[in-house]
Amino acid sequence: MIRNTLLALLALALAGCGFHLRDKLALPEDTPPVHVVSTTPFSELVTTLERNLHNAGAGVVTREQLQADPTRAVARLDILSERWGDLPIAIDAHGRAQEFSLRYAAIFSFRLADGTELVPQQVVELSRDYVSPPEDATGTSTEREILADELRREMAASILRRIDGVVRTRAASPAVPRPEPAATP
Repeated sequence: MIRNTLLALLALALAGCGFHLRDKLALPEDTPPVHVVSTTPFSELVTTLERNLHNAGAGVVTREQLQADPTRAVARLDILSERWGDLPIAIDAHGRAQEFSLRYAAIFSFRLADGTELVPQQVVELSRDYVSPPEDATGTSTEREILADELRREMAASILRRIDGVVRTRAASPAVPRPEPAATP
């Protein structure tokens, strides 16, 4: 009886605070399949973004599919830059770095098939701290790789959330003007 009462109170508390599960990614209804392009060859971020877009129900076009049909209308998610960096944030008595901040930044933009810039160029930067004692470096590279994989997943999710936010904002307020198609050189 007490357990059921606690579960009911927990459910009411969550409902009262406004918590709700995130809906799946929203793209405009008329959005054609998305082609993810990166300046970095064999980018793991591109692979993660393509997988997340596919899982969200969006069509994804690979480079090979686009080469086979170059006239195909596709939206473009451009990953213009990816940067990694390690920044020492703590040193020991001998001046050796003990703690680092792993930083990951990406610049992206999203264009619809007609060239309309849906999400203008913007930067997403993420960081995670990790400890690397100089006298016992066992496992440090493995920990760094695990953090890098986690940051890649979070970067992909963050980029898609920003696209989703723009789409939902435009859908909710029809008074917001649509961006003009980009001029072609």
